[in-house]
Amino acid sequence: MAGRKLFLGARLKRLRRERGLNQNAMAADLGISPSYLNHLERNQRPVTAGILLRLAEAFDVDIKTFAAEGGESAGPDQLAEIFSDPMLTGLGVTRIELVELADSAPAIADGIARLYTAVRELQRQPADEAGSDPRVLITPETWVRDYIQAQRNHFLELEEGAETLGGALGDPLSVAEALRRRLKEAWGVDSRVVDPEMLEDASQHYDAQRRAFMLSSLLRPENRTFGLAYQLALLEFAPLIERLVESARPPDAGSRHLLHMSFANYAAGAIMMPYGRFLRSAEEHRYALDRLCGQFGANIEQVAHRITTLGRSGARGVPFFMLRVDPAGNISKRYAGESFPFSHFGGTCPRWHLHAAFQTPGQTIRQLIETPDGQRYFTISRTIERPIRPDLRDDALLAIGLGCDVRYAPRIAYADGLDLVNTPATPVGPACAICPRIGCAYRATAPAGRKLAVEENRKTISPYPFVAS
Repeated sequence: MAGRKLFLGARLKRLRRERGLNQNAMAADLGISPSYLNHLERNQRPVTAGILLRLAEAFDVDIKTFAAEGGESAGPDQLAEIFSDPMLTGLGVTRIELVELADSAPAIADGIARLYTAVRELQRQPADEAGSDPRVLITPETWVRDYIQAQRNHFLELEEGAETLGGALGDPLSVAEALRRRLKEAWGVDSRVVDPEMLEDASQHYDAQRRAFMLSSLLRPENRTFGLAYQLALLEFAPLIERLVESARPPDAGSRHLLHMSFANYAAGAIMMPYGRFLRSAEEHRYALDRLCGQFGANIEQVAHRITTLGRSGARGVPFFMLRVDPAGNISKRYAGESFPFSHFGGTCPRWHLHAAFQTPGQTIRQLIETPDGQRYFTISRTIERPIRPDLRDDALLAIGLGCDVRYAPRIAYADGLDLVNTPATPVGPACAICPRIGCAYRATAPAGRKLAVEENRKTISPYPFVAS
């Protein structure tokens, strides 16, 4: 942020509206005049450091997140990735223009991102489906992922309900047994583990007529526990989840059903790991994943996902981001409690050791990385096992990566013994097409909009050298 004026009018206006305030009320809370706030919202004045500090005090805003490029909308990095596409590179759109667009017209920036996502989905469609309804081109998965991330992966009402329920279910011996009893006593639902043949292609199934909930015997114990919590969440929080879904206004039935399931998954994790108790333990044990797994009867992936949700106002945890990938590099989960330094449309940087976890199953790999803007992150990567493995010939491993701004690293056990100041950070970047690093030997594609510096008589370390702008 140093040396750059911050014009955050759209974000200020959004924050004010979210809190139900008019300009006079917000100006009073910030100790400024309504006319000055009006100038800030219209980007006629930059937001100063003093205003940011007052925002943090008055509204419990995370300064770095609020001032970060992009905020909750499509930011300059995501727009740059879009405009690096060959069909748009000839426009010559500059970084300054993208910053101005993201700051002054965030809704338009979001619209561009949605349209580009639709184009990419269209390219994946079979030729004979090209004339299908264009509304289906934003897939339910994409829509739900973007909606959850826009809320910073934190849903206060679900947290409060789950914390109350989770506290009432406390059982020192078995979380699963407490969940099973609650399903039986409060809802008349019998839970049992059955042979996978009974469920065909399902891992769990609730028969509402028979009030029977069945879990596949192929599920690992922690996933059975999560399944019980998920079914309980569907029953206990049905009106709340329905209200949240209605408020989100999903565009189609597929997005609606997937969002409903996502809210139930969120609540299940919150029931197993109630917010206050989980945050206290996470801080006490310094985010040691295995320790938290043992305490809450969860597995590594469930705990990793849970620590990305600790964004409660006045009681925040370390703002982690999380990815889950398979051996082929496909990203199947992507959550962030704060800023997220990687590509929206591509994979991960090969210099980040997330994929190296497959070479050392079960071990935790730690790494300091640095993005092109100079931001440093502390990351850990490790393999996890799939929740269910119907065919023993299939690969059972996935990998997760967790990371946070390096300033939070002293609060994390995995950073012990690592010189966070003097240890060189690995330079990483976003998708190769928009990565500005010149001498990278891992570059997979030529940078969009850059003039190549290829010479027949001289080979460089990077397969696509280019002229720095």
